[in-house]
Amino acid sequence: MNTLSVNHDFLRRTVQEGAFCIDATAGNGHDTAFLCGLVGESGKVLALDIQEQAVTNTRARLHEMGYDTVGTVVQDSHANLAQYAEPESVDCIVFNLGWLPGGDHSIFTRPDSTQQAIEAGLRLLKRGGVMTICIYYGGRSGYEERDAMLEYLKTLDDRQYTVLLSQFYNRKGDVPIPVFIWKE
Repeated sequence: MNTLSVNHDFLRRTVQEGAFCIDATAGNGHDTAFLCGLVGESGKVLALDIQEQAVTNTRARLHEMGYDTVGTVVQDSHANLAQYAEPESVDCIVFNLGWLPGGDHSIFTRPDSTQQAIEAGLRLLKRGGVMTICIYYGGRSGYEERDAMLEYLKTLDDRQYTVLLSQFYNRKGDVPIPVFIWKE
């Protein structure tokens, strides 16, 4: 059991066929393809990543899995989410913070753009929509983004959002932190 498996189990129980989902940090396309499988032919998934390598990897994965008509991949910052969907039109948004596995570890998500992306994403979510955030930290990216996100998430209005923070309490090292947000 790890952060990704917990996240996917949650999404499997939450995302319905026909949904509109956004993978705000496409990476190598694993979550994008997973979401495509959940939403089916009647749904759609938009994936964004700032790195060309991530966009290429994600497009290749979607093509290989036959999800070309379900998933769209765009090279852009997650901070620009609001340019790709109307307010209250999205069922689910997924974030994996940190760096591209197998990529250049000197390029990683940053607190300022991530907070902008989360704020935009919350406006895009429908009532009853969900957002998941896997906070990967440590190494070259350090702890700045983790600390900033944990502080920021405390400030979300509890009349509009429910934020569940989880942790693997008996694991050692810089264990990723799964976060789940429901829009009321």
